[in-house]
Amino acid sequence: MYVQKELLCRSRSSCPNTAGVPIYEQIAQQVRGRDPDRPGEADEMLPSIRALARDLRHRVITTTRAYSDLVAEGFLANVPGKGYFVLPRDSELVREQVLREVEEHLDRAVERARLAQLSDEELHTMLQTIIATSATPATSKEKR
Repeated sequence: MYVQKELLCRSRSSCPNTAGVPIYEQIAQQVRGRDPDRPGEADEMLPSIRALARDLRHRVITTTRAYSDLVAEGFLANVPGKGYFVLPRDSELVREQVLREVEEHLDRAVERARLAQLSDEELHTMLQTIIATSATPATSKEKR
């Protein structure tokens, strides 16, 4: 199965430079399946680096970075002479990736809290409030 180029950042306007997220990361997020309109399916062949760069009107280095990051994270495989393919998802690998991202976000939140001179107790209270008010599928099911 071949991933159509239009599905990855459908056009340059859907991967804008002004989004606050680097273009290579926007492409990578879509392959990882974070874009609800474009989940990455196992064994799908991605567009070539040059073809995607040309279609999105971005530099080859941008798509190269996205694909390289995804290979390093275990989301893609590069088959010489054939191209890049989405790997089957290992749920434990995906969980580890998400945990790493959560830790990074929490680290940044703690840094910001220290700048605001929040105490540990205030920070814990804030986190507990966020958890309590968060509407996640798991908590919605538990409340039923």
